[in-house]
Amino acid sequence: MATRSNIAYKTAEGKIRSIYCHWDGYPEHNGEMLKRYYTDFDKIVALVSLGQISSLRPALNAKEGIHNFENPQDEVTVAYHRDRGEELRINEYDDIPSWIDDMEEYAYLWNGQEWLVNDHGERDDNGFPIFSRVEDVI
Repeated sequence: MATRSNIAYKTAEGKIRSIYCHWDGYPEHNGEMLKRYYTDFDKIVALVSLGQISSLRPALNAKEGIHNFENPQDEVTVAYHRDRGEELRINEYDDIPSWIDDMEEYAYLWNGQEWLVNDHGERDDNGFPIFSRVEDVI
């Protein structure tokens, strides 16, 4: 069974740019992957620019050989658009609450310094999403 997640960053204009990830969205996998391999803002933008992904891995691109949806390389992220020819889908939201309203089981947000995670849409008493530092959860 899939554990779905969203991976996002805040744009310079204050929008939330996000992609869906189908597999292994729990913090011990996707959280660990993001914390370990995706801390450079340019790499985070490149990840989100792939559009919706099937699975998150340490690398964005194959170094050599064949990498596609049917024959993925173990260490390479699998993207629906690039690797299966589906429509490119990147979501953009006006604010964090709107993004969380449309989220999956886990939502990961790069805050400019570290990854934060929201677990299953959890909110405070005022309705604002609650985030934890990924490194505190894994």
